[in-house]
Formats: sequence, structure tokens, C-alpha cells
Amino acid sequence: MSGWIVEVIVEARAELAAWPPELRASLSRIVKRVEAVGIERTGEPLLRHIEGKLWEMRASGRKVEGRALYVTVTGRRVVIVHAFQKTTRKTPRQAIDLAMRRALSLSP
Repeated sequence: MSGWIVEVIVEARAELAAWPPELRASLSRIVKRVEAVGIERTGEPLLRHIEGKLWEMRASGRKVEGRALYVTVTGRRVVIVHAFQKTTRKTPRQAIDLAMRRALSLSP
């Protein structure tokens, strides 16, 4: 067991609920992998650094892609702070800024 725990804040839970089932299933597989083997052994292409302390989980379905932006916090915890369906090649600045604001409000 890796010792990593993945949590989802309330706002991101609501965003994930809007995702199609196949996309949620893809994210669920990534989360299970992180919890089983750890972030260190998961890596790209499933996880990718965005900027600062912000990273993304890269879920994909047949014709849809989703991103769950997360930070790591004390105690080997991964906290998903924002989730959205991808419509552009680059992660939108607005999504990054929102995730950063939410991450700042987390307790350590």
C-alpha cells in the first residue's frame, strides 16, 4: 500500500457529478492507482504538473477528456480542488486560477 489518500472538496465533487460516466470511471481508475502505488509511481501520462503546487489527473473517454486539478497536502494526502471537461488543448488560465484559490483555502 502506498499510504496516499485522495480526497475531493465539495465544489469539485459537484463538478465531477456533471461528467459523463465513462470519464468518471477513468478518473476513478487513476485515483485507485494513486492510492495503490502512490503518486511517485503513477506519473505521466496520468498525472502532469501544471504550475507551483498544482497538478492534474488526466481522465479520458472515447470522445471526451477531463482534468481533475489537485494539490498534495500534509500526510500524503491528494486533494482534488477543481474538475472540468477539456475543450481546448491547454488548461484554461481561469481553471488554474480557480484551483489555486481553492487550494489556498485548504488547511495543511
